[in-house]
Amino acid sequence: MKISVFWFRRDLRLQDNTALFHALNSEHEILPVFIFDEEIISELPKDDGRISFIHESLQAINQSLNTFNSSIRVEKGNPMEVWTQLISKYEIDTVFANKDYEPYARKRDTEIHQLLAKNNIAFKLYKDQVIFEESEITKSDGLPYTMFTPYKNKWHEKFQYIDSPPLPFPKKPNFKEKSFDLPALNALGFEKSGIHVQPYTLDAISDYENTRNFPSLDSTSYLSPHLRFGTIGIRQLIAQIPIANTPFINELIWREFFMQILFHFPEVTHHNFKSKYNGVKWRNDETEFQKWCDGQTGYPIVDAGMRQLNETGYMHNRVRMITAGFLCKHLLIDWKWGEAYFANKLLDYELSSNNGNWQWAAGTGCDSAPYFRIFNPTEQIKKFDKNLEYINTWVPEFNSLEYPLPMVEHKFARERALSVYKEGLSSVPFK
Repeated sequence: MKISVFWFRRDLRLQDNTALFHALNSEHEILPVFIFDEEIISELPKDDGRISFIHESLQAINQSLNTFNSSIRVEKGNPMEVWTQLISKYEIDTVFANKDYEPYARKRDTEIHQLLAKNNIAFKLYKDQVIFEESEITKSDGLPYTMFTPYKNKWHEKFQYIDSPPLPFPKKPNFKEKSFDLPALNALGFEKSGIHVQPYTLDAISDYENTRNFPSLDSTSYLSPHLRFGTIGIRQLIAQIPIANTPFINELIWREFFMQILFHFPEVTHHNFKSKYNGVKWRNDETEFQKWCDGQTGYPIVDAGMRQLNETGYMHNRVRMITAGFLCKHLLIDWKWGEAYFANKLLDYELSSNNGNWQWAAGTGCDSAPYFRIFNPTEQIKKFDKNLEYINTWVPEFNSLEYPLPMVEHKFARERALSVYKEGLSSVPFK
């Protein structure tokens, strides 16, 4: 008997799931599948918090599927090899999945598409993780925007004229009746992490503009990892937010802006978006980099952020800007070093946003802070943590003899950065 397959990827939910919606409205029974991709997970630590979160999400999905006498088939391996095995085991009519816009995912999907086509199996991909994908918000000439503000304005303008409600889940879905055992974490080669993804909340959104920059308030939604792994759908989320709440909506638009930048300019993963910055000579001192990683710079707002990241897998957005700017401008360490460290630590790691924001901080990105904008970490404390509540939470030895002196003096670091950037910019021919 022919079946179709729904392939879970970055959409770990049953509700408001585009490809799953279309799969369940097709003619064949649906086999749900998830693949732990060894190309990705082989580089992760055994107790990676993101793997634990994925596993917990799969357990929740499985519990729901059990009510329909079904379950999810979980595999681990190279996707091409896994699909070759699935094709040999089942008579598959169609594979349904949601689009992924990252370079590796696009290459993988092209290869899977070719494999399926050779076996007369359709591969249907759907837009799901964004409101507008890579070529839906463009300039009048069809070229992609590389500046956020005009992109944002076009996004808002277009959003007024679309109807994108959350997609319903059928009362009697046609899942294939099958009972698969969900592999335990240790069977997958992992251990349960001590770092956990927090439940998201929309409580803070109403006062988002007034509270967003103060890390001690902990007034964050914690939505980012849930959007990253798809435990909430973007349509489902926006349906709960008054569109008048522009500051918060704009943060969601930044996410889509960076996704389309990565799609159209995949070279940004390893290169400066603005080639004129290629001449900047980074110092790349490994000892100083390690101090930054460990939260031992002597600048308490920087150290608090890095320690929060190391302990929880999360860092407040304002502090992300401060810590990233400090690494690139004060220490003159290549943004790629910091980006890679965040990629290993952040529970909400998203290639497009991580890359875009690090290049923003370094001044090398498509819509970045100018190179001469250099945060003074001490002034940032006065503005955003004047009572030292955030700092005292993460740097308890602050104001004691145990706390290190600043590893570099701000005025000196600023003047050095300006000089190095100017020299680097002058060394690259204008194009």
